[in-house]
Amino acid sequence: MKQFMDKDFLLSTPIAQKLYHEYAENMSIIDYHCHLDPKEIYEDRQFENITQVWLGGDHYKWRQMRSNGVEEKYITGNASDREKFQKWAETLEMAIGNPLYHWSHLELKKYFGYEGYLNGDTAEEVWNLCNEKLKGMSARSLIQNSNVKLLCTTDDPADSLEWHKKIVEDDSFDVKVLPAWRPDKAMSLEKPDYLEYLTRLSSVSGIEIHSFETLIEVLKNRMDFFEANGCCVSDHGLEYVMYKPALLETVEEIFAKRFKGESITHEEELVFKTAFMVALGKEYNKKNWVMQLHYGVKRDNNKAVFNKLGPDAGIDCINNFAPSSEMADYLNALAITDELPKTILYSLNPMDNAAIGTIIGCFQDSSNIGKIQQGSAWWFNDHKTGMTDQMTSLANLGLLSNFVGMLTDSRSFLSYTRHEYFRRILCELLGNWVENGEYPADYKALEKIVKGISYNNAVRYFGFDVK
Repeated sequence: MKQFMDKDFLLSTPIAQKLYHEYAENMSIIDYHCHLDPKEIYEDRQFENITQVWLGGDHYKWRQMRSNGVEEKYITGNASDREKFQKWAETLEMAIGNPLYHWSHLELKKYFGYEGYLNGDTAEEVWNLCNEKLKGMSARSLIQNSNVKLLCTTDDPADSLEWHKKIVEDDSFDVKVLPAWRPDKAMSLEKPDYLEYLTRLSSVSGIEIHSFETLIEVLKNRMDFFEANGCCVSDHGLEYVMYKPALLETVEEIFAKRFKGESITHEEELVFKTAFMVALGKEYNKKNWVMQLHYGVKRDNNKAVFNKLGPDAGIDCINNFAPSSEMADYLNALAITDELPKTILYSLNPMDNAAIGTIIGCFQDSSNIGKIQQGSAWWFNDHKTGMTDQMTSLANLGLLSNFVGMLTDSRSFLSYTRHEYFRRILCELLGNWVENGEYPADYKALEKIVKGISYNNAVRYFGFDVK
């Protein structure tokens, strides 16, 4: 029997162990998509206790606590932080096979030096240990001690980027913190507060929005502002990648209808969003930005919880409606005029792996190595099985060696151990192929592949200036 989470955790063969310990383990981290708060980074937030840094806003953990029958007051309610931590500890011991069990213990080991395991009985010991250690930790030190070289936050077009500017001006912090463009609100004309949002967008840009054309003009203006502040990455959260093309006159009629406060049909919504995505895709290509498309989510399913807590409350699920033909047509609409940007496709539905793998192969070209990427196993799939399946599918249908690798997609300053988890799984996968005679023990090539997927490919693909 192997020891629990020893140095060769998830590494079952000598070759896997060699690949991880000699090539992957000490590589720096590029976190090209996360949800950390730049204000907290600038202000170097400190945390009073482990609950604040671990459970606040973590809907992954909230879901599991609800699944364990924990009363909501101990999850998002007014129970004390110590009580919430106790309930989480009692939940974690039941999470056998869940990635949260691994993530949590990797974090306890890396940041707090705890070699045991957390459960209801050890909760007091872990609580005291972590809280004592947290006295010497802060947002910045956690990032730096994780060997992070660069991270990209998630930012709305109307954002002032105030905190990003202040971070740049602060010479005491050597990690690059760049904004990433997330224009979901500008596209969501079906939302009740859409017109209010347009007013805000008009105000920050100094350009009045009164048509689809002026909306795109404003967004170009804001993209210039983001670019001037280091942005080179966009991100979209979509139900699916739709393609319902129409004449510009039709799109303007739909916008005008919504601008007058009238309701629109679902078909009109899809037409508008298609025009929106085509217009922005062309702008990304002009700026050499990377376009990330996250799709396959059905959000806010439990309306009772949503009405109480709002979005990101742990009540989202996989949506199995994502016609691959429309995604291919969307990419083609940009490629046919040579305006397709570097693009990363993420589906929350693991059944889409093969479809993505075949679609990306249709649009590769010599302008970039791995120009169209399948993104890492995302959200409900960033566990051992999900990561292994995603990388195996990508290898089967394309070139895994050009993969840009892992990201945290997290709001937690402790989440960087997810890169360790990913790298161990990567090295186990490659090691098994070598052990099985499916790839030679060519360590020069294997080193290039492992270091590429762990770090180097992302630096090259995004064009990040890191040292």
